[in-house]
Amino acid sequence: MASGAPLQAYVARTYPERDDLPPGKIERLLTELRYLSRNVESGKRRLGDIVAASAAHARDAASATDAELRARAAALRPHLKRAGFDHLALAAEAFALVRETSSRALGMRHFDVQLIGGWAMLRGMIAEMDTGEGKTLTATLTAATAALAGKAVHVVTVNDYLAERDSQQMAPVYERLGLTVGCVRGGQQPPERRAAYACDVAYCSNKEIAFDYLRDRLVLGGRPHPIAMRLGALEGAGAGSRLLLRGLQFAIVDEADSVLVDEARTPLILSGMSDQTAEETLHRTALGLARQLEKGDYRIGESGVEIASAGLDKLERMAKPLRGLWTGPRRREQLVSQALAALHMFERDKHYLVRDGKVVIIDEYTGRVMPDRAWEQGLHQLIELKEDCEPTPQRDTLARISYQRFFRRYVHLSGMTGTASEVAGELRAVYRLKVARVPTNRPARRIELPAQYFGNARAKWRAVVESIAQRHRTGQPVLIGTRSVAASETLARLLDETGVPYRLLNARQDRDEAEIVARAGEPGCVTVATNMAGRGTDIRLAPGVSERGGLHVIATELHDAARIDRQLYGRCGRQGDPGSYQAILAFDEDLMKSFLPFARGVLGGQGRVPGSLGRWLFRLAQWRAERTHSRARRDLLDHDDYLGDILAFSGRGE
Repeated sequence: MASGAPLQAYVARTYPERDDLPPGKIERLLTELRYLSRNVESGKRRLGDIVAASAAHARDAASATDAELRARAAALRPHLKRAGFDHLALAAEAFALVRETSSRALGMRHFDVQLIGGWAMLRGMIAEMDTGEGKTLTATLTAATAALAGKAVHVVTVNDYLAERDSQQMAPVYERLGLTVGCVRGGQQPPERRAAYACDVAYCSNKEIAFDYLRDRLVLGGRPHPIAMRLGALEGAGAGSRLLLRGLQFAIVDEADSVLVDEARTPLILSGMSDQTAEETLHRTALGLARQLEKGDYRIGESGVEIASAGLDKLERMAKPLRGLWTGPRRREQLVSQALAALHMFERDKHYLVRDGKVVIIDEYTGRVMPDRAWEQGLHQLIELKEDCEPTPQRDTLARISYQRFFRRYVHLSGMTGTASEVAGELRAVYRLKVARVPTNRPARRIELPAQYFGNARAKWRAVVESIAQRHRTGQPVLIGTRSVAASETLARLLDETGVPYRLLNARQDRDEAEIVARAGEPGCVTVATNMAGRGTDIRLAPGVSERGGLHVIATELHDAARIDRQLYGRCGRQGDPGSYQAILAFDEDLMKSFLPFARGVLGGQGRVPGSLGRWLFRLAQWRAERTHSRARRDLLDHDDYLGDILAFSGRGE
């Protein structure tokens, strides 16, 4: 076994990551209790000591030359490596250097509250900071200090655009401190990716880094458990030069709730092409059988499609002339259930687009298109056939992992977002992350207007258009949030009829996203956007807009999680600016259809619904939706842990 020692030593030295130990009975009980906790710590009270400690170094930093600042940063390195990056005195000095360097390089000096946010992340917490409070700049405090301590730092964002933008904007700060900065983007070749990860600080999207980690797992033959590494070495597996990452040492996750919670329902699967010959026939047959079933033969609920006993009997009769897989009742039911889901649960211009003859998935939480992603277990091919597109070959799974399992492997995990308090219990239970609420730099002036509730969409859209037109006449900018491409284009047609000019941002205009959102604060500007498009881009008010009331935000449909609605509302009133928001809703929307259908049935034909009743029913529907999605995330994590445990010996748990 001696020949395995070099590889084991190499991995332990250059690929550090946290091990997933199987939880015992007490740990499982504690995990369940953590799910119930929504404790959020006060950043100012618990973490405010960093402000005074950093201020003590401010005068020396301000009087130093650029070369002296760089030399002081270099002198800090051995002390941070020895004492740790969370040592208050050393971190305070590093923060003072970063703060002064940012002031010179970017003309932006960190606010005291940003020091609190940076210190929270350095302590392994989620910093909850309101929209517009400068999270991108805050991250430089944490990233630079950890990098000076010798850690390979990953700043994880939600897409390639933000990763590239943030790395370019913040690079002067790092470089003046003697640190290197890299950016990982889709389409880069392995040498480029390896070079980016080799930098002191690497900016990347959550999808890119997770898939690169899976590629490294394939190189290592699975997770580098000692026995598996020794066996791999005996088989002649040379890993060194082919690895992309330097392990999972230190991560700062931007929009942490989106990455760690919202996207955690879908496993990440690294796949390769399989043989397409028999698959297309199989999928076409499944669609044909599904189309012959009537509504009473199946039910569509919160957990998906369930074929009733009468439907199963009918399916058995229809499949009698068929052979092969169709003779097995369980496999037959699975195939037709997937076909029913493709036909009735996935809607064009809501869950996907058809672009250039291809089905392109729309991200449920961001409204962005995901051209490189595909649904698994034949669902993508079924939807392609449904839309008369050329089916792509189904992909064989080479490696898989959930976001929960991936991010738990970081030796040090932290993050920042505007909305974490609602899922504080889940973040604590899954990732062992506490949430620290960071105060705003200036008092918030955001005004909530009473929500309006209607029985049907027609009345709702009429009220929405009236509100937009009224505010447009006064020159107040308006941002309208919708949940689908179809809804945004419905509103666009109504605005065309009314003669109100607008800018439309949905998955069809994804390339112009940042520019459209950034201009939403101009006088009289009306911006119609799907979901959280443009998240991560500041909306600055143009001159004269504050006097008109600032940006007004209208939510036309609630999301499954109230937290995501709060993200939309947070687009107004940034940095103490004036602003307002209002929800204008109808009972025939998706949230009610899926999670409170009886209310939709009773009130769907009404005109205006009393505010107190509407508020209570929508809160109930959101509570049921959040509970369902939380359970789905827990089930995925349990399944992922199970797969990892049973394959741990071979080292091929992913």
